[in-house]
Amino acid sequence: MDVREVIKSQYHASLEMLKGAVEKCPDSLWADPEPKNKFWHIAFHALFYTHFYLQDSEKDFTPWAKHRDFYNFMGPLPWPPHEVPKIGEPYSKAEVLEYLEFCKQEVEKRVPALNLEGESGFSWKPYKKLDLQIESIRHIQHHAGQLIDRLLTKQSISVDWVGKKPGSTA
Repeated sequence: MDVREVIKSQYHASLEMLKGAVEKCPDSLWADPEPKNKFWHIAFHALFYTHFYLQDSEKDFTPWAKHRDFYNFMGPLPWPPHEVPKIGEPYSKAEVLEYLEFCKQEVEKRVPALNLEGESGFSWKPYKKLDLQIESIRHIQHHAGQLIDRLLTKQSISVDWVGKKPGSTA
């Protein structure tokens, strides 16, 4: 069994589920002012950290071309004075889907190069890179699940389960 192929397959499956939620989200829910965390913001947050934790370390990270400072945070900043960032104009559905495709390409490019037995590369993640990749996949699924539940609860829209990357034998 090739662990890297399994990791790639599960990243892709998780990203496909997130994509299904984004594609099916009606405009009325995309930036609905009622929930504290907007649909688009949750999707962007999940993608940002997917992209971020695929890097060898924080210093190796180059933000996506359309990145907006602090949009990756869904609450107060993790450093003092712990202010809540000002989040302005939402990303469009097309932009989020573009970032999702970018993240899929990053999975293909980065997973084969990662030292899975090395340290995470992030001081606040004191464990191995393999653990970080599994955590990152779970993070995508956590937020995909939130969005799928919101679609089902608010609009009776369901999103199909994806078990692994289509065509994958891993």
